[in-house]
Amino acid sequence: MSDVARPTGASPGSERVVVTGGAGFLGSHLCRALLGAGSEVVCVDNLCTGRLTNLADLDGHPRFRFVEADVTEPFTIDGPVTAIAHLACAASPVDYFNLPVATLRAGGHGTYNMLEMAREKGARFLLASTSEVYGDPLVHPQTEEYWGNVNPVGPRAVYDESKRFSEAMAVAFRGEFGVDTAIARIFNSYGPSMRSDDGRVVPTFISQALRGEPLSVMSDGRQTRSLCYVDDTIDGLLALLNSTEAGPVNLGNPNEISVLELAELITEITGSRSTLTYIAPHPDDPRRRKPDIERARTRLGWEPRVALSDGLKRTVEWFTLTEAVTGGMSR
Repeated sequence: MSDVARPTGASPGSERVVVTGGAGFLGSHLCRALLGAGSEVVCVDNLCTGRLTNLADLDGHPRFRFVEADVTEPFTIDGPVTAIAHLACAASPVDYFNLPVATLRAGGHGTYNMLEMAREKGARFLLASTSEVYGDPLVHPQTEEYWGNVNPVGPRAVYDESKRFSEAMAVAFRGEFGVDTAIARIFNSYGPSMRSDDGRVVPTFISQALRGEPLSVMSDGRQTRSLCYVDDTIDGLLALLNSTEAGPVNLGNPNEISVLELAELITEITGSRSTLTYIAPHPDDPRRRKPDIERARTRLGWEPRVALSDGLKRTVEWFTLTEAVTGGMSR
């Protein structure tokens, strides 16, 4: 790859970008954003957790190609590739609890295979890592210098450690082979195209509220999350992809909210009369989560712009339409 630096925020223009996990929640949004910026996109997904319905509007697009493939097995992409965005991984607790080995393989074999492709093609490689590398943090807010507090043998370890390993692999390829790598640590993102059954708090609460069911609050609901609307997350990924920054870089919204406050806000937006029910938390569920985004601000010129209330309204509108189309909505 050329050593000529691309300015932060530069248009990807005529680039050809491979997006793994491109039929998933974030992946499908990233494919759409790259196409909107003029890039050619090769979307790779084995449809283990991704859905073709997320890409339905891209069917027939002249610069979009879908490849059904498993990144944990070697495969080839013909022709030049200027960038690889590696998002392939089961990202929700429901999925990685059900697919522990597949999750580890995506972080291990999958990351290795895509880094080898980046090495062969001379492509920039963007790893979609996660705030879960910080575990249940003892430092608040979390900076990129924090090493984390992760249980390596707990049930969440298949996701946490797969991403930590992926980061180490990216750093190793950069150091040993000179691969142009970047690491994004993505904090809780939400928005349209999330599965209602994926176990994450926003789609769970919205789906329950629209159906008039009790909202399932884990533990006492005082644990916090920092929620970033999907458009902001994608803007951050594009800014990092089009920079020369190696990272890791936190991408998330630093506005912290408790799960109880989130439940109240969602019932207000949906107009639901749902009550709350308290359930046991997932093992090793973090009590607090808040990114320090100073590095993203100073090095990428990025920060989230969509207010939580506005993002939730857009997400509720999407879920309302989806539920209405499938005949599943009731209050």
